[in-house]
Amino acid sequence: MPQVLLVEDDAAIRVALTRSLHEQGHAVSTTTTGMAALTAAVAQKPDVVLLDLGLPDLDGSDVLSMLRAVSDVPVIVATARDDEAEIVRLLDLGADDYVIKPFTAAQINARIRAVLRRTVRDGDGGDEPIVLGGLRIDTRSREVSVDGEPVELARKEFDLLLALARRPGEVVTKRDLLAEVWQLAWGGSDRTVDVHLSWLRRKLGESAKQPRYLHSVRGVGVRLAAPGT
Repeated sequence: MPQVLLVEDDAAIRVALTRSLHEQGHAVSTTTTGMAALTAAVAQKPDVVLLDLGLPDLDGSDVLSMLRAVSDVPVIVATARDDEAEIVRLLDLGADDYVIKPFTAAQINARIRAVLRRTVRDGDGGDEPIVLGGLRIDTRSREVSVDGEPVELARKEFDLLLALARRPGEVVTKRDLLAEVWQLAWGGSDRTVDVHLSWLRRKLGESAKQPRYLHSVRGVGVRLAAPGT
């Protein structure tokens, strides 16, 4: 049974969501503050966190950043701001998905199912390490190295790299990457991909003008290939 940590200070919303998620087969624990959420996420190790940004003690964005420093648990944020800049900011902070207020219980449940499907797929320990030239991606430990040197990647950076590495040499569209990595099949901005590609390139020791592994194809997408191929 999937374990959901619901972080919501509004009692009516908290009770309604808890009841709905229980009916959908989820086990739900709740907290009402950011600090309590951080403690619960570390202690309980839930499968997914549903995080409201309007908390009484801490800004939800700060909670998200602090949570990302100690855990890779998938996080779905609830925000009242339906604008591109806000969504990009939340995704860049490490959110796995988002919902815009007001939302329905059905929307929340669908988002949770999507995040959990991806988590199960990415956590499949049967995959062997992927090697492209000097780039090595260990899918079990989620560790990356270049020419034998470890590369520290954030969760989304690793997910993006892995999505490309599973299709070596293939040009993958940004729309496909938004759908696969961010679960945004029907929305989202290419800028989300561009920002993470920029960070990923920097950590791999390259740039858009001097690519080694990540090659952009203007108007199409990006491909991952070993140097010289």
